[in-house]
Amino acid sequence: MQSNNTLLIRLSAMGDVAMTSPIITDLCTQYPDQHFVLLTTPMFGAFYPQLDNLEILDINVKKQYSKPSDLWKLARILDKKYHFQQVIDLHDVLRTKLLRKFIRVVSMFNTKVYSINKGRAEKKKLVSPNRDKQQLMLMTDRYKETLAKADFYINESHFVRPTLPIPQVDSIPQSKNGERWIGIAPFAQHQGKVYPLLKMHDVVKLLANEPNVRLFVFGGGPKEKQIAEDWAGCMENIHNAIGIMKLNMELALISNLDIMVSMDSSAMHMASLFGVRTISIWGATHPFAGFLGYGQKIEDVVQREDLECRPCSIFGNKPCSRTDFACMDIKPKTIVDKVLSRL
Repeated sequence: MQSNNTLLIRLSAMGDVAMTSPIITDLCTQYPDQHFVLLTTPMFGAFYPQLDNLEILDINVKKQYSKPSDLWKLARILDKKYHFQQVIDLHDVLRTKLLRKFIRVVSMFNTKVYSINKGRAEKKKLVSPNRDKQQLMLMTDRYKETLAKADFYINESHFVRPTLPIPQVDSIPQSKNGERWIGIAPFAQHQGKVYPLLKMHDVVKLLANEPNVRLFVFGGGPKEKQIAEDWAGCMENIHNAIGIMKLNMELALISNLDIMVSMDSSAMHMASLFGVRTISIWGATHPFAGFLGYGQKIEDVVQREDLECRPCSIFGNKPCSRTDFACMDIKPKTIVDKVLSRL
């Protein structure tokens, strides 16, 4: 049975999923006669606008289908309902490899399968002792390259979602009143990607002392929330945005920012969905790996260019060989000056 159903797979992490949003939105817009089904982490569905030909599956693969036998069951369920013409794997990890293989078998090999080339060998060279410091393909371009294998060619349109209404949260002002709103996302999953919090607090205070400015601190987790609340307690124009709203509301607040300050983290990619300019701070990682936010500018990156040990990690998850994290030895004023020059 022939169908026009295409399965797209990208499960995690948050920033990587967010990067697929403008590409998949362009895909759906430019191929309106195709029906696209997206398998991702359920909460990340907020990254995608509502489109007539995009269906987001409410399935938590990691929790509901954690074993190979479970993935086999899922493949049978999906094949019975959709009879996919093709599966496009934008993740390419063991779980997705098994699922796409099972779908192909269940479909009696009628479903075509395509998978992303993540450039693992190139990235390994980028962080090897004899580093080959060259710009690698952007991940968004790798997504486009994968879609092209299935004869879906994305025009350069760089879809940007419109500004959303300010979320109705008691601690969030409901009007900008001519103020310049700055997002601060100082946290990341790994230490090699986190600018020292004492220095970041200095950045926050310096920015908060600027006239007609309001700051919002983003992140996740109870420890991060406590830090953000402590900072917010220092000045009335600093607000904690952690743990007080759902992801879709957080995205709405981000859409109203004039600028975001972030690590090499999901906040940069969330801001990119709305065309919000982002000053990104990089330590152990490097934009050369291809993870700069979609549509962001390399001149808005803050990083140490004088260290031969950078980048030492693609994801920032390796211990510092120097033990001093010199890559994050950046003066707060350097960051503040760059932010103010972009406002």
